[in-house]
Formats: sequence, C-alpha cells, structure tokens
Amino acid sequence: MIMLYHAPRSRSSRFIFLLEELGIPYEIHRVDIRRGDGSGSRDADDPHPHGKVPVIRDGETVVFESTAIALYLTDKFPAAGLGPQIGDARRGAYLTWLAYYTGVMEPAFMSAFMKWEVRRGTAAWVKTDEVMEFVGATLAKGPYLLGEKFSAADILVGTTFKLFLGSPLLPKTELLEAYVNRVVERPAYARAAAKDG
Repeated sequence: MIMLYHAPRSRSSRFIFLLEELGIPYEIHRVDIRRGDGSGSRDADDPHPHGKVPVIRDGETVVFESTAIALYLTDKFPAAGLGPQIGDARRGAYLTWLAYYTGVMEPAFMSAFMKWEVRRGTAAWVKTDEVMEFVGATLAKGPYLLGEKFSAADILVGTTFKLFLGSPLLPKTELLEAYVNRVVERPAYARAAAKDG
C-alpha cells in the first residue's frame, strides 16, 4: 500500500488529490515540516533528506519530489489513465509538462515571489510572463494541458494556480479561472480537501 508522508496545507495536499483520482488504497502519515513563517520543525519520521513533503513509500521504495511522485504513481497505476504510458502519443507532452513544472514554472514564480531579477537567457529560467504565455497557448487548445485528457500534470499545475490566482504573481483571466475550476471541481479534489487535515 502507498504511504503518503503529508503535512496539511502543503505541497503534499495535492497528492491526496492524485491518490483519490487513482482510486487505490493508501495511507496518510502526517509529519511536521518547517514552515515559511518559522513554525514547525524537522520531523524524524519524514524520510525526505531535507525534511520536506511530499514523500511516498511503496514497500521499500521511497520517492520524493512532486514530479517524480506523479510519474511513479501514474506509471504504477495506469488503469486510472492519469498519465500516458509508453507508446501513447501524449507521453512526450506529459513528461515535458512534469519537467517544465519543476524546471521552469516553479523557478519563474519563486523568482517573482522573492523579487529576484531573472535576465532573459539565464540558464533555463524565464520570467513568469513567458511561462504564462506558453500555458495560455496550451490551454486555449484544449481544456487541459494534454488537450481533452485530464492528467497528473493538471493536478500539479492547477492546484498551484489555485493558490495564486488573482494575486500579483498570477493575474486572474477567464481562461485561467476556467482551467482552475475544471481541476478543483473534480470529486476527488473535494475528497482530498476533506482528508487534508
């Protein structure tokens, strides 16, 4: 059975959502984490090397980092159809969105939040306006990142957008608001929110 190491109202919350979407048995092991406001502490029960969440344990296998967990779970439980499998034409787009989320999107928003200057052409980092131009163009073609098919990539991106939509970091647009609503109006999201604690 999958064990999710979870701290309420953190990045691990979206993995309750993913596990609910997968429809598989799982357990939640609550751990304490250090919070941005200075509260919390590192928990000895948390197997993440930096005391963070999310982390999953599947028998002897431990997986941490959001995109790695999403890929691991959608590959292990393909019946739910939340991650295109090898041979599916959408697999490349799915892997790209998982990598883009971690490698480009999060650094862009963190840079904006921390007010760090990002010069165009600096490594793989771009500014949020470039990220949102790409996201907007993608969502204009279909209701989800992979077109008509909802995936674990939408869980990562949609729940992140829910947190920031309407803030200076992520101005509200009709397209983004409709996308976030499609993601969070799913029954699995409501079940996950009830279990978030």
